Amino acid sequence: MTVQTLPLSEPLRDYFLNTALREPDILRELREATVGHRVAKMSLAPEQGALLIWLLRLIGAKRYIEVGTFLGYSSIAAAIAMGEDGQVVACDICEEFTTQAEQWWQKAGVAQQTTLHLGRAVETLPRLLEEGAAGTFDCMLIDADKPNYPNYYEYALQLVRPRGLIILDNMFLNGRVAKPEVGHPRSVAILHEFNRQLRDDARVEHCILPTGDGMTLLFKR
Repeated sequence: MTVQTLPLSEPLRDYFLNTALREPDILRELREATVGHRVAKMSLAPEQGALLIWLLRLIGAKRYIEVGTFLGYSSIAAAIAMGEDGQVVACDICEEFTTQAEQWWQKAGVAQQTTLHLGRAVETLPRLLEEGAAGTFDCMLIDADKPNYPNYYEYALQLVRPRGLIILDNMFLNGRVAKPEVGHPRSVAILHEFNRQLRDDARVEHCILPTGDGMTLLFKR
């Protein structure tokens, strides 16, 4: 037993990636193609993708929504997890990135079960609620502009069914949330406080994992 998480050295991380993951070939191909991208860090880490697949299968998810799609890694992972009758709703503001994501959806064979909403999620999410989507999603992943995380979270609580999952990525902001300083982007102070609010929110069961850049898992009561 150990009282704290073991830091991953490079040899241990290589061992972990080679033995602990069952990364589908299409996701591995996409991840390797993303390495040289100017904002490659916007993609999920492979262990986060594996966790997403595992969680969606655990709860028998069939409807998944995400805010922040980038090149499609998380949406493809979700589609694979849910099977051919699963539905993916992807919300993103960047046409450049989502054009590439659509190509990867086609290559992965999940384009027909994936719906893209291109535009500001703070406008897309309330529109979905107006259209009757409240409580219809099994899981929502939030991985987009950090200052809007509290807003996206409140929409998630309405869109996700009871006993569904809400997942938030990049909750550590490269470690800066531990001690916000003058000169940090305002997102650091926002997430610093938001992490505390999530911990104390009685509407959800809360768990934050030190995987990737910090991943928060919320089980809606």
